[in-house]
Amino acid sequence: MKPQNTKEVGEIIGQALAGGEKLEVIGGGTRAGIGAPREVPRLCLAGLSGILEYDPAELVLTARAGTPLAEIEAAVAERGQGLAFEPYGAAGSTIGGVLAAGVAGARRVSAGGARDHLLGFEAVSGRGEIFRAGAKVVKNVTGYDLPKLLCGSWGRLAALTEVTLKVLPRAPERVTLCWRGLADEPAFALMRAALRAPCDVAAAAHLPGEATMLRLDGVGPSIAARRDYLGAALAAYGPPEALDDAAPLWARVQGGAGLTTEAPLWRLSLPPRAALGAIAPLLAAGGAWLADWAGGLIWLAPEGHEALIREAADAAGGHATLMRAPAEIRARIPALHPQAPGVEALSRRVRRGFDPMGIFETNRFLDEADAD
Repeated sequence: MKPQNTKEVGEIIGQALAGGEKLEVIGGGTRAGIGAPREVPRLCLAGLSGILEYDPAELVLTARAGTPLAEIEAAVAERGQGLAFEPYGAAGSTIGGVLAAGVAGARRVSAGGARDHLLGFEAVSGRGEIFRAGAKVVKNVTGYDLPKLLCGSWGRLAALTEVTLKVLPRAPERVTLCWRGLADEPAFALMRAALRAPCDVAAAAHLPGEATMLRLDGVGPSIAARRDYLGAALAAYGPPEALDDAAPLWARVQGGAGLTTEAPLWRLSLPPRAALGAIAPLLAAGGAWLADWAGGLIWLAPEGHEALIREAADAAGGHATLMRAPAEIRARIPALHPQAPGVEALSRRVRRGFDPMGIFETNRFLDEADAD
């Protein structure tokens, strides 16, 4: 099913309600492999495409949710602007899908995540009702902050049909300071120290055994001053190499793209100070990993130990998401980190508020016993 407008989305959801059917809301379908295998009709929103309004002076853009992410990035780049949370996705990714999955790139550590840049939206709930929330202005303090709730909801609350985003000017220049061959503990200490320094570090990442990177965005004189300050403040780690074009290195960190192993891919959100201790037992028998967000995000491809990963994440005060795995593993291990009973009860109540009949519950995340 591929509706062309919001009214048709509502009609399709209404028909599903009347027939007692389930629907899986997707954009470009590029993240359909996350979660358990399932056979359910898909409500594809890729037909709702196009930029509706763009006011560069006000730093606000409104687009239909099925608009390709690449189209939006190209449009704002022409005006010297960009999406500060640096979302990413495979070819065909839509802006609605990116927001529903809560995707943010390396700059999330300094600019915030998707939820911090979604100003407003239009959507259709599981009741088949069209509703709006937020506003088309940057400063808005009225009503419930539903835009933050929809980000990362994976289409389980409502079908996004239109989104309004805050955009920001793109930095005219970018330099990456790169330390080669640092051991893991010094690399993490370096990244933490850099983010504490008054240097507005845009991104920080670590490729084990290869490179530890700090990215500085801005104008030339500002970057030069911050580079000198960091060089002095971090002198104990040796002199860094300054790279004007480190895009290939950052591309390997993004989404764990540098982990080309056939092992399952996990995304661990952890306190940076606890991250190394959490993953050390998992890597003892082999595996590969990368660190983003100054160590707060770990992309992990271990050789086995699926049952221990969640335990390690819990013990460190974080959570783990299964991003890629064979169907057999995805069928028995929930993609999303299990919530504490009280939190799960609250989450279920929120989902039922938007979707009382559970038509968006396909058991993709193995947390709805009655989803089928």
